[in-house]
Amino acid sequence: MRTVFWNEGHGSVIPMDILLGIESSNFSHGVCEICCRESLNTAFVPASDNIKRLAQLEISSKTVRQIVEQEGRTLVHAQRKGQVYPDFTSKDCTDSTVIAGSDGVMVPTVTEDQKRKRRQTEAKKRTQEKRKSTARAARPRQGTEGDGYKEFKIVTFYDEDKSHQYVAGTSGNHEVAGRMMRQMGRQVEISQAQTKYSVSDGAVWILKQLNIQLPMLDDNVLDFYHLREHVTEASRALFDEGSQEAVSWKDKMMEVAKTQGSLVMLDRLGEYMTGIPDDRGQTELQDLRNFIAKRISMTDYPSFIRQGYDIGSGPTESFCGCLTKRLKGAGMRWDKDNAEAVMALAALYSSHLWANYWNIDSVAA
Repeated sequence: MRTVFWNEGHGSVIPMDILLGIESSNFSHGVCEICCRESLNTAFVPASDNIKRLAQLEISSKTVRQIVEQEGRTLVHAQRKGQVYPDFTSKDCTDSTVIAGSDGVMVPTVTEDQKRKRRQTEAKKRTQEKRKSTARAARPRQGTEGDGYKEFKIVTFYDEDKSHQYVAGTSGNHEVAGRMMRQMGRQVEISQAQTKYSVSDGAVWILKQLNIQLPMLDDNVLDFYHLREHVTEASRALFDEGSQEAVSWKDKMMEVAKTQGSLVMLDRLGEYMTGIPDDRGQTELQDLRNFIAKRISMTDYPSFIRQGYDIGSGPTESFCGCLTKRLKGAGMRWDKDNAEAVMALAALYSSHLWANYWNIDSVAA
């Protein structure tokens, strides 16, 4: 039995509908969670089939998609308002250590040309079937320009043994990502951590935002394996690709960086530049020297290792994969805001916040 309360000033109120989360929707809070959970790693059509089979709920794939995208947008709005919190602070982290990370990742988006062709196809189909358009009278969404890929940005916080982790993504630019860094850092109380540092690939925008938004960090570390990629590229220019000489030179340079530091490595690179022909690897060696010279403080690996720092950004790289796995399915293209909505749900799950967010007690409150 549903009891309905009414008064002239506020109209009808149905407490049971509020408890179930359906006072402003046709679907309960639980049904929305099922749709979102099932769609985390599965396309909407098989997700609809799975929901019918496992939950005995007949919901079309179109409706599943609409529910997921709407719930994701609601989550994005809550994140921007700072209403989604991690389940830990720096005090809970192993050895009171918090590691920050950030990266960019490409997401397939619908181009304006694809949207135009889709509208033309749909209009032709409606004419043949003598149907009216159900689209709202408004300016249609614009597609992306270029090759149909847009860089989204990921921000992460975690501790040494990865028992605590907090991640979020945005379709915004580096400044938006920077504000996200500051908000998330404040939520995990990073300034209270005994040890706090970042590990990243050293991109200019990342380092700039770390310096502006998280000035309390003890150090900013360049991902050791990202440096190795640059050294490998130089080795291929100096020697035949795949040759033993190239491999040996790369290993030698990386050992110098790890045990003696980047300043010694720069000196060794200078020696090589004076001892090789002008037409073989000079440009690549100079590029490598410039890359390292701009990141001297980020490549003091002997000091970082003595302090017990992680020198690899593997967790952040892993989060990039987790947050975009659903978005990068075969043939998938997304509107930017819908991609961000689905990414927000994946970030919620990867941050171990799913149960807290969907807790019906918190909804009822």
